[in-house]
Amino acid sequence: MAQTRKVYFNGRYVEESEARVSIFDSALMYGDMCFEMTRTYKHKPFRLRHHLERLYAGLKIAEIDCGLTVDDMEKATYDLLEHNKDCFPEGMDIQIMHNVSRGPLPIYESVFEHGLEPTVTINTWPLITHMAGSADKYDKGIHSVIVPQQSVPARILDPKIKNRSRMFYQIANLQAERLEPGAYALLTDEDGFITEGTGNNFFIVKNGELYTPEGRNILRGVSRGAVIDIAKELGIPCHEINLETYDVNAADEAFITSTTVFAVPVTRFNFQPVGDGKVGPVVKSITDAFSEQVGVDIVAQAKQYKNDLESFTKSN
Repeated sequence: MAQTRKVYFNGRYVEESEARVSIFDSALMYGDMCFEMTRTYKHKPFRLRHHLERLYAGLKIAEIDCGLTVDDMEKATYDLLEHNKDCFPEGMDIQIMHNVSRGPLPIYESVFEHGLEPTVTINTWPLITHMAGSADKYDKGIHSVIVPQQSVPARILDPKIKNRSRMFYQIANLQAERLEPGAYALLTDEDGFITEGTGNNFFIVKNGELYTPEGRNILRGVSRGAVIDIAKELGIPCHEINLETYDVNAADEAFITSTTVFAVPVTRFNFQPVGDGKVGPVVKSITDAFSEQVGVDIVAQAKQYKNDLESFTKSN
């Protein structure tokens, strides 16, 4: 295994330690950066094009011209994966991160000898550090809590643009942690309807059918879309609705979805059990179907990563 990974940084491959964004960058000044996080299964990126098309939709709305077409970005991603393929232990899946800002602010142009340009980075990271901590949650579930911090509504900043202006997420995380260490924040909109977690989408199950917040004030997650597709294949009806806390209290099951972990059961909500307080059959059937689709047992992978984390950390 090679000792160091490379980062794609404005058309060059650089060491991770050298991939530095300027203190004058608009990303730092304004949180003015769009990004995407993709993961691999058996070293194949899952729905990479979905992620990149969402990235470019956000860049268009933010009026950021990164200088690359979506095809260019896709090729650069696969080139980086090929460049770094020997930097990971055999069988280790990977996180792929794209970050794009409009670059340093014009007022600081004199600092930059070669002129201003957008900041475009792609990096890879071993998923073991993300997934190991979730290994037990597939069996035990998590506790989701409604926090005082609300989602930023689309009329202010459209959450369908995946961007780095996420202080409200961090505040929500801190509030959830104060309610109970390890609890997951669940946000609501201005009308009190549930929107999303801080980096995850939310589903409930009632009478064998799925319900999830409508796509108005949320990030329309790629994993969320995968769940909706799998539910259709399994013959499970899925409804996008205005979801209230009442609905979660009355649900048989609940779960969250995100890129790294796919689907994690929610067995407690606001300090009360969801359904019987155990992992339900619907989320399990969806996870099993997805695992078969991507050729990786996601739960077993997380548990293996948990077992291997200490030795991996020492050797890296």
